[in-house]
Amino acid sequence: MIITIIDKKRRRKRLTREDLAYVVSGFLDGTIPDYQMASLLMAITIHGMTTEEACDLTDVMLHSGERIDLSAIPGIKVDKHSTGGIGDKTTIILAPLVASLGIPVAKMSGRGLGLTGGTIDKLEAIPGFRVSLSETEFVNQVTEIGLAITGGTKNLVPADKAIYALRDVTGTVASIPLIASSIMSKKLASGADKIVIDLKVGKGALMPNRIEAEKLAYLMTRIGKQYGKDTVCILTDMDEPLGCKIGNALEIQECMEVLQGGGPKDIKDLVLYLAMYMIHMGTGMSYEEARIAAIEQLSNGEAYAKFEEMVACQGGDLSRLTVAPKVFSIKSTKTGFITAIDAYKIGAVVHKIGAGRSNKEDQIDYGVGVELTKKTGEFVTEGEELVKVYLHEHDLAMQEILDCFTITEHAPTLHPLIYGVIESD
Repeated sequence: MIITIIDKKRRRKRLTREDLAYVVSGFLDGTIPDYQMASLLMAITIHGMTTEEACDLTDVMLHSGERIDLSAIPGIKVDKHSTGGIGDKTTIILAPLVASLGIPVAKMSGRGLGLTGGTIDKLEAIPGFRVSLSETEFVNQVTEIGLAITGGTKNLVPADKAIYALRDVTGTVASIPLIASSIMSKKLASGADKIVIDLKVGKGALMPNRIEAEKLAYLMTRIGKQYGKDTVCILTDMDEPLGCKIGNALEIQECMEVLQGGGPKDIKDLVLYLAMYMIHMGTGMSYEEARIAAIEQLSNGEAYAKFEEMVACQGGDLSRLTVAPKVFSIKSTKTGFITAIDAYKIGAVVHKIGAGRSNKEDQIDYGVGVELTKKTGEFVTEGEELVKVYLHEHDLAMQEILDCFTITEHAPTLHPLIYGVIESD
């Protein structure tokens, strides 16, 4: 039957829910081998899926394992997901900020596989921080303090874990229906009432341009609507790194800066924009009221206090957070305006020095990373510092860092941080 299903998609025919259920269950129990599943995934990548097929695939994946029940937690639970990017640390700031306003945030996050660490890797940079809570611990902590961030459980959407691992090595990651079903099956299984998705667009993102990103956003909001979940996709820029610090412990430092009212403007602006939607969806406040409330929580110390409370509950010790001891200053060889900082190249540098992983088994060095001391649009003179690099030893060619920057004599036209918002209709 699997050959018939592969051939069906090869001929651009619609797969039924029964077809998809047969394939997913067969792949999980081993009766359908990797090579046949890879063939079907490639056919889907080439020929696409209808909205109905993508919804059916999401449903089949959703029911492949357990689902988290958050009904015991009072209030409207609003989840947030990011498609990831270089320096993307928004969850670690956003979750305590929103929770400090009494909106419960029960967040399941992942590790990074690629250029830099994921949310869970960043939190593990805090000595003692427990990232693997049982479902009971997870629900109890959110009930008690309104906030928890944990890694996903083994039994949550096992089909996605198995299929994604195969997609990652078969050139089928970029398929929009496969991305949508992967993200939405996990979000739906996590039990939240409403969903906000930060969909990154640009050189350092999965979606390279707005056209593809909008297709993905429309599909995900459509899937959310089918399940009665208000879903908002916010398209945001990822042509250059977000914030100034890239690297796990360094990014925790920057999160703490923003939570205390400081930090770089771009990451702070993005957090406030996402918080505005989460607060609106969780309380019914107007967008303007929600934004004002978020700004107040960053300035009055309550957002940071909620972060400290979460860290303490999960065993972390912020006083022991450390970065690599050797700091190397990379200086500009030109005078002019910084017109671009290539997010992908910066990510590749950070990965090379040990802050990311190529395989799931790789060990991350939590202390290494880079700190941008200049951002796009700023003027720099020859000999002025561009970047600090945190290492254990000097093993990085300076030119690799310099190649991340484009410096010209003319001031650039800056990208907007927010490209647009697509909501369930």
